[in-house]
Amino acid sequence: MTEKQNVTYMLRCSDGTLYTGWTNNIEKRLEAHNAGKGSKYTRVRTPVELVYLEAHETKQEAMSREVQIKQLTRKQKERLIAGYINKI
Repeated sequence: MTEKQNVTYMLRCSDGTLYTGWTNNIEKRLEAHNAGKGSKYTRVRTPVELVYLEAHETKQEAMSREVQIKQLTRKQKERLIAGYINKI
């Protein structure tokens, strides 16, 4: 994956919760999350681990997918993660 690519991602936080977001630079965003500067939610839940990633052509697609994932139940998110992990 190139550094600058629109992606939707999920993180597993240190307390076991899941965080969903989008970015155009996943490496930089992960560094920010783990440095306590990524988002208010993850700031107190570090370290975080990347558990899911989807690449998109446009920022709008990545943002739209973020909203869709956030509307899923925890069980549905875990299934999405399990399917992703099995592919890598």
